[in-house]
Amino acid sequence: MLHGIDVSSYQSDFDTKGLSFVFVKATEGRSYVNPRMSAQVAKAREAECVVGFYHFLWPGNIKAQAEYFVSKAGEKRGDVLAADWERNSEGTYPSNAQKDEFIREVKRLRPSHRVMLYCNRDFWLNVDTTSYAGDGLWIADYVSAGKPRIQAKWRIHQYTDTPLDKNVADFESKDAMRDWAQG
Repeated sequence: MLHGIDVSSYQSDFDTKGLSFVFVKATEGRSYVNPRMSAQVAKAREAECVVGFYHFLWPGNIKAQAEYFVSKAGEKRGDVLAADWERNSEGTYPSNAQKDEFIREVKRLRPSHRVMLYCNRDFWLNVDTTSYAGDGLWIADYVSAGKPRIQAKWRIHQYTDTPLDKNVADFESKDAMRDWAQG
């Protein structure tokens, strides 16, 4: 198992020691861009981590959200892209069909990148109806690292959010993750 974190604009500083990957929030909806994204990505790249970008998905305007996301997220080969599918601040969330459409549209716009789904265990078990996660599932389930309580193939497991979002990835080595990310 590899160790990594995911960060958003709330994390002005983080330690990369011992990390193999860092996912950075890039965008949300069709108007928000993480103001710390460039610095966070530079720090992750300096530490030679595999870098991922995620988009917090809102209901509606799915194609426009996908276009917005790929226009702001990194374009470096080997960067992983992810759809963050969960309840928003208004308590709503995109439908299962919208989640699938977003992942497919991002894959169409960035065919050489891995695109995956991030969601929590409840969404995977009780909201999802297609089990479509693109190239990999990133599941949030706050239990022992690497042992999410789901019956699905997963690549990344977020196991805690204290003091920040910590994850493990199901790869033998950083090189194996990097090879997978590069397709």
